[in-house]
Amino acid sequence: MARALLQRKLAAARARLRRKFPRRVPDGVRSAAKAADGGSQPRWTWWRALRGLQRALVSLHESPQLTMAVERIHAREILDSRGNPTVEVDLYTHKGMFRAAVPSGASTGIYEALELRDNDKSRFLGKGVLQAVDHINSTVAPALVGSGLSVVDQEKIDNLMLEMDGTENKSKFGANAILGVSLAVCKAGAAEKDVPLYRHIADLAGNSDLILPVPAFNVINGGSHAGNKLAMQEFMILPVGAESFRDAMRIGAEVYHNLKSVIKEKYGKDATNVGDEGGFAPNILENSEALELLKEAIDKAGYTDKIVIDELGDLYQSFVRDYPVVSIEDPFDQDDWEAWSKFTANVGIQIVGDDLTVTNPKRIERAVEEKACNCLLLKVNQIGSVTEAIQACKLAQENGWGVMVSHRSGETEDTFIADLVVGLCTGQIKTGAPCRSERLAKYNQLMRIEEELGDEARFAGHNFRNPSVL
Repeated sequence: MARALLQRKLAAARARLRRKFPRRVPDGVRSAAKAADGGSQPRWTWWRALRGLQRALVSLHESPQLTMAVERIHAREILDSRGNPTVEVDLYTHKGMFRAAVPSGASTGIYEALELRDNDKSRFLGKGVLQAVDHINSTVAPALVGSGLSVVDQEKIDNLMLEMDGTENKSKFGANAILGVSLAVCKAGAAEKDVPLYRHIADLAGNSDLILPVPAFNVINGGSHAGNKLAMQEFMILPVGAESFRDAMRIGAEVYHNLKSVIKEKYGKDATNVGDEGGFAPNILENSEALELLKEAIDKAGYTDKIVIDELGDLYQSFVRDYPVVSIEDPFDQDDWEAWSKFTANVGIQIVGDDLTVTNPKRIERAVEEKACNCLLLKVNQIGSVTEAIQACKLAQENGWGVMVSHRSGETEDTFIADLVVGLCTGQIKTGAPCRSERLAKYNQLMRIEEELGDEARFAGHNFRNPSVL
């Protein structure tokens, strides 16, 4: 390989210095120069050896493929926000170290790429990820380092890992292994180009625009995200009437705190405990009761004209009629295509596919054909690589769908999806309530991005379903 050849050149140049100046030449060039000045060897022999070393160094400097290549990769097992193991990857280039951590879902679709777990009941109740970590350290890392591929070539590196895995659902290495490396490569690629991560992602997606998304705050938790009996898993508010992303954060936080006081007053302090994603988990049974709580909190905060509601669960059209509901996620089973198509045809709001589409281009294509939904919930760990996630997003957008970038219930402090949503110009993101640091890490990163963009910053607002019109 080219890197090995360069290393041989450097070794040969050093050996040549040693031969020309025995017992006088230590490893450093400065010492070699001193030896040449006082030695019996002709000066031209020293300069000739030094020139060979210089040419080797120039070769390193002028070889972009080498300077942008992966030098080392190390993976480890860490814990996510729910105390479960997940994969973290450190990737090294000549620019430094780039770290990525992989999220994990609680409510997972059966068609998602495989998240490899150890199933060793003696560790973490069988949820360890040491096998995935070993696949990275023992197989993926040597292959990528030896390939000499540039970290800027995201698609080539992702495709190499997919070819090495060789399975439909990444069951050999695990999607958590492949994604950890893919995310780290993307961060390294941005650094290599000396651009922010969101601009690098925009380049990968072929986008010239950058859009700040409307945040979908999951403020009431139910289902598998909470310990209550509420059937719906998420009740989200979207501050579409905000003037900027920072303004949307303020509105969301104020409604969140008003909701806490409403719940406390109605059900007591114990009812203000939070679920996996930071939303409140009051012990209520009726979905309509949760909607009434939201409505009261929004009224109390004074934002009835700036907030709309997004829900997940078995909703009926009466909810759409009686409340400001603009988006529903996964209203039916992931295989009940007929119910999806019929419901989408009969309501004029956003119908989001999560378990139905699992960020998989093949599932998206079928959903487009059957008109089963009109928005993709984009979760990078459902598909397992940055390249495939971008392809899924572009496919949805090309067919007139909306796209909502999403976190998972088991999160880390990694903020990758904040840059992803800006670079992909999807206009909407859900990453929990304005509570819990692993959720706020993403929101805070988006506020930094908005500040960095300054006058260039554009907020999706009411156009969250179709930000391309901005």
